[in-house]
Amino acid sequence: MQGELPSELTIRTLAMPADTNPSGDIFGGWVMSQMDLAAGICAGQRARRRVVTVAVDAMSFIQPVRVGDDLCVYTQVVTVGRTSMTIQVEAWARRDRIGERVKVTQAHFKFVALDDEGRPTPIPALSEI
Repeated sequence: MQGELPSELTIRTLAMPADTNPSGDIFGGWVMSQMDLAAGICAGQRARRRVVTVAVDAMSFIQPVRVGDDLCVYTQVVTVGRTSMTIQVEAWARRDRIGERVKVTQAHFKFVALDDEGRPTPIPALSEI
């Protein structure tokens, strides 16, 4: 299925000094972890069960995230297979919490739905949820 849901704001968080490298820029790994959290929320809501990240496509950072920026992470279900799905994720920074918005990165995160024993399990069709 293509484009099941519109892209929506899933996580919004403030970049803090503890999340920086020695140059004062926010660690890329911190941004990626926020994206994984948001994608997991989106995937779990769609699957109606436990999901795990199994892959992330190539990420390129377009702009740095700075201390004091709001990081806004948007998600959208792109494809749903039998047990897996792909979530499109975009991260945007709002400068100084009220200023301009700039796209900082994007990626596709792939998730697999799991049953109670940790085995891949079918994702329900939209008509079933």
